[in-house]
Amino acid sequence: MKRKLSLWERLYFPEIIRGMSITIRAFFRPKFVRQYPEERWIPPPVFRGRPVLVVEDETGVERCVACGLCARVCPPLAIQVQAAETELDKERYPELFEINMLRCIFCGFCEEVCPEEAIVMSKDFELTFTSPEDAIYAKDKLLIAASQLKDRLEFLKQYR
Repeated sequence: MKRKLSLWERLYFPEIIRGMSITIRAFFRPKFVRQYPEERWIPPPVFRGRPVLVVEDETGVERCVACGLCARVCPPLAIQVQAAETELDKERYPELFEINMLRCIFCGFCEEVCPEEAIVMSKDFELTFTSPEDAIYAKDKLLIAASQLKDRLEFLKQYR
């Protein structure tokens, strides 16, 4: 059974006053808008940007051993790995390593499962593409020196 509204309630004055008070309070709150292109945001080490492959600084060799765990654990099936043999100590390397950035959901499962810390989530979050083919990142776009990922690698060592 519906309750009968009083005249005051039928005029909606209490709700209008409550809404205006919320609006006025919002005017005096501290502003948190960033002037984006001029004022850049520096992500903290915990931030998960686009996934990248780590290259050792001293040797210039990628850490990835092409085990394929990252491709198996990826929920949207965004990672494709094809292994090949090498003469180095690690015996295998990814001949083909591609990440479809249109599919990637930045979940970080690939980073968690990697036994070599070869794939990590970088601080890059500005991704633009002009066609779907541009969104498929191969090794030329994925390989990043370990020195550039120092913050994230130290964070992973601390919390693993």
